[in-house]
Amino acid sequence: MQKELLYQIALTLIPNIGDVNAKALVNYFGSAEAVFNAPKKVLDEIEGIGTIRANSIKHFKDFSRAEEEIEFIKKYKITPLFLTDKNYPQRLLNCYDSPPLLYYKGNADLNSAKIIAIVGTRNNADYGKNICEKFVAELMNEEVIIVSGLAFGIDSIAHKTAIRNNIKTVGVLAHGLDRVYPAQNTALAKQMLSCGGLLTEFKSNTIPDKQNFPGRNRIVAGISDAIIVIESGIKGGSLITAELANGYNKDVFAFPGRADDSKSAGCNYLIKNNKAMLITCVHDLLENMGWRENKKQVIKKQRELFIEFSAEEKVVVDILQTLEQIHIDELYFKSKLSSSAVAQALLMLEMQGIVASLPGKIYKMA
Repeated sequence: MQKELLYQIALTLIPNIGDVNAKALVNYFGSAEAVFNAPKKVLDEIEGIGTIRANSIKHFKDFSRAEEEIEFIKKYKITPLFLTDKNYPQRLLNCYDSPPLLYYKGNADLNSAKIIAIVGTRNNADYGKNICEKFVAELMNEEVIIVSGLAFGIDSIAHKTAIRNNIKTVGVLAHGLDRVYPAQNTALAKQMLSCGGLLTEFKSNTIPDKQNFPGRNRIVAGISDAIIVIESGIKGGSLITAELANGYNKDVFAFPGRADDSKSAGCNYLIKNNKAMLITCVHDLLENMGWRENKKQVIKKQRELFIEFSAEEKVVVDILQTLEQIHIDELYFKSKLSSSAVAQALLMLEMQGIVASLPGKIYKMA
């Protein structure tokens, strides 16, 4: 296990490879160790790798840095999550540029059924603070995990309110787990370790450089089912996160603000340009995501379907027949089919009136 972890960390250190190629190599060879042991000729012929990247792999020697990271992981009881691990956040597997390796410390299940991200300005007004606190508090009995970036402003308010209401909350960091940025959130970060957790793709001794934050934002977007924007200027990390979420086919919601309020200009822009759905309360989120509990007793009826399905359609139907409804990400995970195969199967089944789609990328038998 430690040997494979050594190769997993080393894979993220190779120059010229990056996340997309690293994942492609692991998918091709089956493991990080197999990537390093592959003949150069074979590496040369893999699409996207070529001679330069193949040389980078074969000439890589800095395994001592990977060994240092393993010692850090062991000392501080950090959990490494590689893309082939069952505990790796499965939602991220559907994001083409997700990190192959994450470092995690906490007790929240990163594959929980309902995960939402709350993001917003670092310089919030009372309006944003009040909305954020009320919104998070009303999620107390909804069994959600709240993800944010541990920054000043809306991020911190979301984390603190979650803890006060016994809601698990996870902070995604733009640096290694050997520090907290901003330092003023150190006490909050310690609380989160027992009421959620801290997650990062960055190794120890990585400082919070400016270029790290867009990468952090893609994890916030990719790990969540929905992204809630509460107060945001027309520029900044919140809008980047929202754009990334749209690119990942996630649901994005935004609280509107006054037309002349610069702190709400970003939210208003997202709503105006159909990049986010307008939201005013928790009820809006639950309804749109299909998370509103049906209070009436639902009686399942045995279905006898005398229709000839393709292999992919049969897989999807078999899963849906055992559940009231399912989110598209969970369907990807349970079916073990590619996202394109699932999308094609769902389209054909919907056209035949066998499957119905609900708001929030939820599907059920019609």
